[in-house]
Amino acid sequence: MKDFDNKYLSNEIKLVAGVDEAGRGPLAGPVVAAAVIFDPETTIEFVNDSKKLVENKREELFEIIKSGALSYGVAIVDESEIDRINILQASLKAMKIAVEKLSPAPDIILIDGNKSFASVIPTRTIVKGDSKSFSIAASSILAKVTRDRLMREISSDYPEYVWHKNKGYGTKEHIEAIKVHGATRIHRRTFLGNILSEEQLDLVFNK
Repeated sequence: MKDFDNKYLSNEIKLVAGVDEAGRGPLAGPVVAAAVIFDPETTIEFVNDSKKLVENKREELFEIIKSGALSYGVAIVDESEIDRINILQASLKAMKIAVEKLSPAPDIILIDGNKSFASVIPTRTIVKGDSKSFSIAASSILAKVTRDRLMREISSDYPEYVWHKNKGYGTKEHIEAIKVHGATRIHRRTFLGNILSEEQLDLVFNK
């Protein structure tokens, strides 16, 4: 994975940033993005697509990545903004903000997926980048752990939705809880059209 990143290095490109997001699919909570720059010589064992790692390993790598990175940035775009601009644009917005937090700035940005955001720094989209690029994989871990921690924290205020377990994703227990208890302001209105009626949604989102 490190070799994948290093192939972009040249006389003009000294710093490669990877960026990824977590939380495009859930029914509740924000989308979180992270961006990471490493020294070209830095490697960290076990870094991989966050979805391929167990939670304890992600948590362990989270701290190692932060301490081993030249720079990292994390950005959160909340559920109301997701509803306003749609999840794709919210994901791209979060990634752009995360990259803008990097210091020093990278010379090229590797983006997981096939969509880019506007940037004065050259970008490359990498389909399945979190399983190919070391820096994208590391950023996927930072984004995933940040979001999971946030959803566990929020879950204490809304225990009936079991967010500490499902992290806002549309599990059977989460959908059943929405049908019984209704939606919250933490839910994404635009994701609930097949679960609740417009009248039910208006009770929460038009207050």
